[in-house]
Amino acid sequence: METNTDGQAVTITFSDFKVDVVPGFFPTGGGFLIPDANMKKWLSTDPKKHVELWSASSKAHVGSLVPLIKMLKCWNRQRGDLFRSFHLEVLVRHVLSGVTITDYPSGARFVFDKMRSKVWSKVADPAGYSDDVAPYLCKVDADKMIAELDYAHRSALAAETNLNRGLTKTAIEGWRSIFGDQFPAYGSDREKLPVC
Repeated sequence: METNTDGQAVTITFSDFKVDVVPGFFPTGGGFLIPDANMKKWLSTDPKKHVELWSASSKAHVGSLVPLIKMLKCWNRQRGDLFRSFHLEVLVRHVLSGVTITDYPSGARFVFDKMRSKVWSKVADPAGYSDDVAPYLCKVDADKMIAELDYAHRSALAAETNLNRGLTKTAIEGWRSIFGDQFPAYGSDREKLPVC
């Protein structure tokens, strides 16, 4: 057993799969209290409420939000898990409020662009459990996040431009520089989105 990077779950490894287990308690008033080993405190949360909120947001984006978040989680893993998973999800949902995802390339580029200015902003838990989902951030980590988002934004912009110029192979290589091997290679018969 090992504690995962978020400090909230214990990862149990079996011979052919892993399971993350998060202990929780039901406090008076609803939701759950879960431990954060890194912050050495208990966090209030409500996964059911979060599912409702993300489902509503996904409907507003005609089902494109969750796949885009999965793509961005692939990118995050490729970059060494810069963002905690929930922080990334909340930021993506936050920067996409008021706009609609028209396609995944422009959606990813837009998110990389807008998240750069939001890394240092307090972003509240949409379920109302915290006024800041990223109290773990320090300057060095935030600076690295912003640098990686900047690189991803420039690479996504170049990939979109190359695709619009008919340079499909170069565009796909650009996307692979962002998302790694999870993004299908040029000439691949894989047509699914990255699954991470």
